[in-house]
Amino acid sequence: MTNRAIGRAVGVVGTGLIGGSVLMRLHESGADVVGWDPDPATREFGRSAGLSFAERLSDAVAGRDLVFLCGPLVSLPDALSEVVKHTSDECVVTDVGSTKAAVAAVAEHDRLRRFVPGHPMAGTEHAGLTAASATLFQGAPWVLCPDQPVALPHFRALVATVSTVFEARVVPMPAVWHDDVVALSSHLPHVVAGALAGAVARSSVRDGVLALAAGSFRDGTRVAGAPSRRTADMVTENRAAVLRQVRLLRDSLDGIVDRLERADDPALRQEFEIGRQLRAELLHRRLEPAERRFAADDEAERAFLLDLGRAGGHLTGCEVGPDAVVYRALVPAGVA
Repeated sequence: MTNRAIGRAVGVVGTGLIGGSVLMRLHESGADVVGWDPDPATREFGRSAGLSFAERLSDAVAGRDLVFLCGPLVSLPDALSEVVKHTSDECVVTDVGSTKAAVAAVAEHDRLRRFVPGHPMAGTEHAGLTAASATLFQGAPWVLCPDQPVALPHFRALVATVSTVFEARVVPMPAVWHDDVVALSSHLPHVVAGALAGAVARSSVRDGVLALAAGSFRDGTRVAGAPSRRTADMVTENRAAVLRQVRLLRDSLDGIVDRLERADDPALRQEFEIGRQLRAELLHRRLEPAERRFAADDEAERAFLLDLGRAGGHLTGCEVGPDAVVYRALVPAGVA
């Protein structure tokens, strides 16, 4: 069997922090990669750094084996519709957006079997091509969604590319479920950080807080330094899921307030203990290697992939032969 990554001709549409990092890593790997960005200054900066940039989107994607859509979140559905006009039916298209429902709906409506929704869970509070790094994705989770109508051969090839070229951990996950997961794991931390920083900004003791701020405040408000437009677009595009999870957070906060008001110290300690245990589980999760083989055209393969992501596991590789596919994975201890 061979590890069949997608061909070496790649296009990257949108070259901010994430797209720029994709472009840099592909360039370093020796791929024939071309970027495009709507900002002329970004294109010029990229060329000065030795990267290949096209002047028109169509020129960046025509004749490519693989195209990454990396523009602003709100632009991705239209970008997908535009890119498919200029690429062949053999070209695999994926995106890096932090919400999946809207762009996946376009693919579902148009029956785009060659579009694989994706989301690398990596980034910083900085933005733009100047902040990009070729090593940004090493060891990071990278969600790929094998829902219908995605063609599994395209998914397999993208798994091989992400795991080998970018050295990321591929997490297969249903698109809609992904949006609830990232609402809690990524979007709410931005909301909480922004709210905490905003509360301090409006406080009468603002300057005193800044003078005494230590690690917990710096860590808790780090993502508040992200571009405000990017954060607003992120939570707006995932509005329904964010609102569901904000209500869950509000219930937790109300519980803490109630215990404080009633001076119920044992109950308050128990509430913080629940959080402490979850934090410990995050830092000390034990994963075990697993391997699964599927015959060609076996729909059990798709079920396995979706169940793996729901269970908290991830793929480390994919090998494809003429009659079968083999996935290597890491799964939480105790999960079959």
